Amino acid sequence: MRELANTNDRRSLWGTPNELDNIFEGFFGPRRAVQSIDSGTFVPAVDVSETDNEYRVKAEMPGVKKEDLNVNVQDGVLTINAETKYEDEEKKDGRVIRQERRYGKYSRAMRLGKDVDASGVKAEYKDGVLELTLPKLEEVKPKKIAISVN
Repeated sequence: MRELANTNDRRSLWGTPNELDNIFEGFFGPRRAVQSIDSGTFVPAVDVSETDNEYRVKAEMPGVKKEDLNVNVQDGVLTINAETKYEDEEKKDGRVIRQERRYGKYSRAMRLGKDVDASGVKAEYKDGVLELTLPKLEEVKPKKIAISVN
């Protein structure tokens, strides 16, 4: 079965029919843009889609600069790490009254299914959204064996 799985939750992306209603709650966690997993690390929200040839993962990474973003595939696990750094703005004629933007580390890891070609993963980053393309391996087709007559 084709699957991508969250390393923190060993269930498959494609659950049984009874799990389909809960797949986003159980697999991806709460439907929030960013969820804090400890004092300084956030889990980026993701969308996962599938075509006949590939999976696509879109991750929200607001405020992250391309140079502060890392994507790795190792031992069948796709890992996204990033960091937004606090920008200390000096105010000559005023002061900061409220600051709500998040600063800190982002991290998300997903176990890849056996049908993903890890060597062909591609990444694009635009407007705070990281889009990963994970190509599928060619399905192994049965080999027809010719039978000879003696």
